[in-house]
Amino acid sequence: MATIQEVAKKAGVSTATVSRVLNNSESVKEKTRIRVEQAIRELNYEPSVLGRNLRNSESRLLLVLIPSISNPFYTEIINGIEDTAISRGYNILLCETDSNPKREAIYFNMIRNRLADGIILMDPTVNRKNLYDLASRHPIVQCSEFDERGEISYVTIDNELAAYQAVKHLIKLGNKKIALINTDEKFLYARERRRGYEKALKEFDLPINSKWIRETERVHFEGGQQAMRSLLNELDKPNAVFSVSDVLAIGALKEIQLQGLKVPEEIAVVGFDKISFSNMTNPTLTTIAQPMYKMGCMSATMIINKIRGKEVESLILDHELIIREST
Repeated sequence: MATIQEVAKKAGVSTATVSRVLNNSESVKEKTRIRVEQAIRELNYEPSVLGRNLRNSESRLLLVLIPSISNPFYTEIINGIEDTAISRGYNILLCETDSNPKREAIYFNMIRNRLADGIILMDPTVNRKNLYDLASRHPIVQCSEFDERGEISYVTIDNELAAYQAVKHLIKLGNKKIALINTDEKFLYARERRRGYEKALKEFDLPINSKWIRETERVHFEGGQQAMRSLLNELDKPNAVFSVSDVLAIGALKEIQLQGLKVPEEIAVVGFDKISFSNMTNPTLTTIAQPMYKMGCMSATMIINKIRGKEVESLILDHELIIREST
């Protein structure tokens, strides 16, 4: 295997000049660059990525922290992060925190020990003090979930507005008894979407009935099904349901059908996220579309810009109400 010294000798330049060509330095003259690149091709020289990264004090690795790999909401976001990272010369490491402080500590220490260059954080349950301390010295951005104090840059949507529009859609269709299937309100999006739900009901003078509100411990199909079963056991049953997640909404649809009720004639259902199989249900699911791939792309761009010392502003992206058969 050829060495950088052999490339330099063949091209008639110093090893420092070869290094500058490899790092795309603008200080190298075009004729010199062409000569060095030709020598690299002829000798089949392959630079040591590890060695270059050590010299530059960088790993070219981004950590992506998510609470649970099983939630399909994250799939498109991760695709966007990876596509953008690879196009910019970075790799990603997907880290499932499971909201576990021990796992959190492992990943945070990777940044402190310079085994990774930055973090894209999607888990809001991490220790706030540790997070702020890390963010004061290392690049971090938040995606979807974010710090309400605004100390760390983020990319997200307006969850409260989106939920408000979803519930308003149900009200405009004539539904007056609207239930909410929510998840643990340790998540910011769960709190925001509940606020949007309540705002729409108040605007139209409809009751916020605690008997029509359910909260699941986590986002999973069975949780949505169980929540819907509980709602349908009420003497005064709702005639519509807003779910803060498509996964929960699909579970709710399953239970409604098991009980022999028709959607949307007897009970309408709206989800949230527009995950890939939300249009494969029967009936297809009305939902709020988040630009998940774009969120991933933007968060990767933001963290790379932070790594390079650039100022990064937070972003709130547009959402869209997708009306389908379930309403």
